[in-house]
This record gives sequence, C-alpha cells and structure tokens, in this order.
Amino acid sequence: MLTVTDDARKALDGHFDGKDIATIRIYLAPGGCSGPLLALALDDANEDDATLTAEPYTFCINKELLDKTGALTVDMLCEGFVIKSEQSLGGGGCASCGCSCG
Repeated sequence: MLTVTDDARKALDGHFDGKDIATIRIYLAPGGCSGPLLALALDDANEDDATLTAEPYTFCINKELLDKTGALTVDMLCEGFVIKSEQSLGGGGCASCGCSCG
C-alpha cells in the first residue's frame, strides 16, 4: 500500500508541471548515523520491481525491499521528500543530525 500526502502531491505536481510524468523509484539510500533511508529518483521499473500507483503517479520499488518495508507513505519534510515505512529498516539515530525546521 502506498500513500502520498497532499504536501508531497503538491511538490510532485510542481516538479512535473509542463513535463511528462515519469515513473518514480523508491530505493534504499545509504544514511548517516540514522542508517539507511528510503529515497526517490526517476527510473523505469524492471522485472525485480513492484509498481504502486497514486494517480497520476506511478512508483516502482524492488519487490524484496517492499516486503521489508510494508506500507509506505511519501511526505514532505524540511523542503524535501521523506518516505516512511510501516516496518523499521534498522539504523540507530541521534538528535544532532535530524531536521531542525519548525
């Protein structure tokens, strides 16, 4: 299951304004002290991917990664996208490197 918040949808609408809408990959990026985190990039799906739709957007994610994450929420935080997963991907975390926007 995939949820795209209103704020994230507005950001995507702005990004694709006047452009063809491309498939958006959700992938596991290396993180800092908090460990790996989910990120977004434009990319075509392949045979190892599941596709998730939040009209008019199509997202792809590796099937094994999707099994580990469970339901996903794409949101906006501190002027950037954040992808929240239903299940923890590990990593520790510290208060010193978190987002400080109010």
